[in-house]
Amino acid sequence: MAVATRIPLIAGNWKMHGTSDDSAELVSTLKKIVSGPRDAQMLLCPPFTYLVAVEKWLKGSNILLGAQNLSHWPSPGAYTGEVHGSMLKDVGCSFVIVGHSERRQLYGETDDLVVQKFQVAQEAGLTPILCVGETLEQHQKGKTESVVVEQIMAALMTAGVAAFSNAVIAYEPIWAIGTGHTATPDQAQKVHALIRSTIGEHDATISSDLRILYGGSVKGDNAKELFGMDDIDGGLVGGASLKAAEFAAIFRVALD
Repeated sequence: MAVATRIPLIAGNWKMHGTSDDSAELVSTLKKIVSGPRDAQMLLCPPFTYLVAVEKWLKGSNILLGAQNLSHWPSPGAYTGEVHGSMLKDVGCSFVIVGHSERRQLYGETDDLVVQKFQVAQEAGLTPILCVGETLEQHQKGKTESVVVEQIMAALMTAGVAAFSNAVIAYEPIWAIGTGHTATPDQAQKVHALIRSTIGEHDATISSDLRILYGGSVKGDNAKELFGMDDIDGGLVGGASLKAAEFAAIFRVALD
């Protein structure tokens, strides 16, 4: 579990799911569960279309709001279909996911593009959740460490280590998401420790305070083992975040 200076973060990535009614019901249920001061944070990342509504529904709670993506353009302008970080901040977002494995794989986002989004997010006053991780092929070829370090270094070399004092990293073993393969808590911990040590080579204090989330199919029945690892500070949760009872179970584990 996270050390005292690192408050566990349980982030729900709704992806391209839900309706207004579904979202309202989910938020209503979660608000009842997450009431009053907590020793962990809950973050919801709905689709762009529901951000304004979810922000209103979350009023009176301490649940945080985030977005799933943002434009890499440094300023608003004539970029049809894009959403700038300042717009996300304006509707109540405090976090934004950048470089999610699906963005990298399905939309061809490169390390350079992801780093641009990372920086634009921070310039807009948002905390980026930088996603890193290897594919099944890379995992089978023993390239996990080299791939993850390369993705981290792309941000480190461009944005500088100080940028990670206002950032979160999420490790996504892509090969363990919906493939039938499973990453063990020890495997996840090994990569989380690698990420922390990579940052630590540049600044030990920032590394120690940095929250690193696990994003490989977190569920209620595996959260306890995962969150019990020294360098795993919570989860970036996909499908399970759409089920109030399941997501609440994961969050309760983070409170222990």
